[in-house]
Amino acid sequence: MDTAPSAASAQPRSVTPADARNRRKVATAAALASAVEWYDYFVFGIAAALVLGDLYFPAGSPSAGVLAAFATFAVGFLARPLGGVIAGHLGDQRGRKPMLVLALTLMGVATTGIGLLPTYQTIGIAAPVLLVLLRVLQGIAVGAQWGGAMLLATEYAPEGKRGLYGSFVQLGVPIGVVTANSVFLVAGAATSESAFAAWGWRVPFLIGFFVLGLAWYIHTRVEETPEFRAAERALAEKEKGEKSSPLRTILRGHLGTVLLAGGSFAVNTATFYILITGILDYTTRELGMERSAVLTVSLCVSLTQLVLIPASAALSDRIGRIRIYALGAVGLALWAVPLFLLIDTGSLLWLAVAAFVTGCFLSIMYGPQAALFAELFTPEMRYTGASLGYQIAAILGGGLAPFIMVLLLEATGTSMAVSAYIVGLALIALVSIKVLATRASSGLGSGSR
Repeated sequence: MDTAPSAASAQPRSVTPADARNRRKVATAAALASAVEWYDYFVFGIAAALVLGDLYFPAGSPSAGVLAAFATFAVGFLARPLGGVIAGHLGDQRGRKPMLVLALTLMGVATTGIGLLPTYQTIGIAAPVLLVLLRVLQGIAVGAQWGGAMLLATEYAPEGKRGLYGSFVQLGVPIGVVTANSVFLVAGAATSESAFAAWGWRVPFLIGFFVLGLAWYIHTRVEETPEFRAAERALAEKEKGEKSSPLRTILRGHLGTVLLAGGSFAVNTATFYILITGILDYTTRELGMERSAVLTVSLCVSLTQLVLIPASAALSDRIGRIRIYALGAVGLALWAVPLFLLIDTGSLLWLAVAAFVTGCFLSIMYGPQAALFAELFTPEMRYTGASLGYQIAAILGGGLAPFIMVLLLEATGTSMAVSAYIVGLALIALVSIKVLATRASSGLGSGSR
């Protein structure tokens, strides 16, 4: 795993101009699917930091309202493994494309529903209950989406470019952040504070309805991946004998790999959501910084990731996934303390520097991650295994990170506690990466490399 993937990572076949066009079409569709899905998912995080606490959890102190909103934000992460399990099981048996279409449809419906949801003042306790249920649907959708989009891209990748093609899906995250922040900035600029709280915040959610159009395009225009078709034929030949479900195969023989994958990535998801959601709340509520300025910093950092993510992925195709992946984890561990020392100055310039460097290390890890996780598992169980590893990391890191950040700040009164949290997750990541590399060099890995 510490070297660039071999020819086994792609289906050997002559490449025609039609093949090349199809690859570009599939890669573009997978990237767009990821972008719109993450946009829908991220608008909730921004809204949770800005308005949802007051509108849906009005009782108690401002901190209590934010904690309740972030807890609802975290619920979506708790639901993500369910989406990964269901879509992974069906995706390994029936195809990557149908599950991706289903995930996009579910996300479009849930996000639009949040945009139309009455507040606590209008319908009382039903408002936060429905908000949580819709957030659960968002979590199931994004848990199902990542594996489908990632496998559409990586299983169509030409030989020696699986990392680069996988990064097209990873670009969905910064594109989603840029789009979500941009829409919130426009909504905030176009409305007064009272109008934004009354209805302006709903506009970013209602835009999520257009994801349904992309779902229809993928359903009608994108073909199933060649690696799945080959695995499907192999499974059909075994139907006369004993046949195990992908989930059962993973739980019985590859659970350790799934847990190591999750452990290796939790620091990335935690730091990312601290950066785009936790720090938005911290800087505006505790440090008194302007909301639009902080959102602009987040937007600019995400724009730089559009370059850094594919660059690190392409480099991993040349020198190996693990080397690049581990470098990002080391960087996050070393930068965790300077990150908050700079933010605590209350200076917009130092906030931008802190966020930019953090974004660089996040991108270094995130670029090769799709290909790395795909290569941990063979095609017939790849959707299930890769999705579970990713979603376990989302629970351990991303979903709880803004909530834990607020708790740590309230309990300790210092942002260094949040730095210590990031360092601890980075150490877990480095140990997990080391074990994965050792298993791969010993021939214990599951995937084809």
